[in-house]
Amino acid sequence: MSVSDAPLRVLAVDDEEPALAELLYLLGEDPRVGQVVPAPAATEALRRLSRSVEAGPDGPQGFDVVFLDIDMPGLNGLELARLLGGFVTPPLIVFVTAHEDFAVRAFDLKAVDYLLKPLREERFAEAVRRVTELVRAGQGPRAAAPPATTPGPVSALDDQVPVELGGVTRFVPVADITYVEAHGDYARLHTGDGSHLVRIPLSALEEQWRPRGFVRIHRSRLVALGRIEELRLDGGNLTVRIGDRLLAVSRRNARELRDLLAGHAAARAR
Repeated sequence: MSVSDAPLRVLAVDDEEPALAELLYLLGEDPRVGQVVPAPAATEALRRLSRSVEAGPDGPQGFDVVFLDIDMPGLNGLELARLLGGFVTPPLIVFVTAHEDFAVRAFDLKAVDYLLKPLREERFAEAVRRVTELVRAGQGPRAAAPPATTPGPVSALDDQVPVELGGVTRFVPVADITYVEAHGDYARLHTGDGSHLVRIPLSALEEQWRPRGFVRIHRSRLVALGRIEELRLDGGNLTVRIGDRLLAVSRRNARELRDLLAGHAAARAR
């Protein structure tokens, strides 16, 4: 099936359950729409979109368009749209909101359409038509993207991690993270001035951040190689010191860590 014939892949984002349910219903009733994935928060949407970029534009997690609420706690819809502007091949955006006063800012962010709640079926169908025409005209991410084997980076997500604290979303630079600890499906990111809990498995961070110099030293811990200040061997137990913390290194990971540290030191000496 060609791109022009393929049904739309949609990410629907709204923090209010009834509004999200209505949006999913309308999308499900439109024959031009195929895959529809719900997200109850902008941060969840951001995680899904980052995974879609890693998988490539034709991957099973790809999206052509985001139907996006604006007024959400933490990261709001306008802030998410700005982050999507950092994508090499961003999805199209349709804002869905109860507020008229964001329209100018929304179109400044190159939104395809701006729908007001409560949604009217005719107006909603018009927005889907606009998105479909743009995708068929080659203005969607699948047509414009580089080959899936070499997906482009997401600049905002490459360098920063969104974390929520008291209803406010902060962006923590990856360069500030010294080590990471697993907490089930979550991970605690440690920096020089505190820590942040994020809903990202440690295994995912290990894969994403290995090129940035993060290495697993224990089944529940990653460290930034450049932040290791000392390597200690005491009674057969290996530890590393990062600031005022001593972190245990498992026997399984000890050899790889030593080899990486040796290579890191040699590279810095050149």
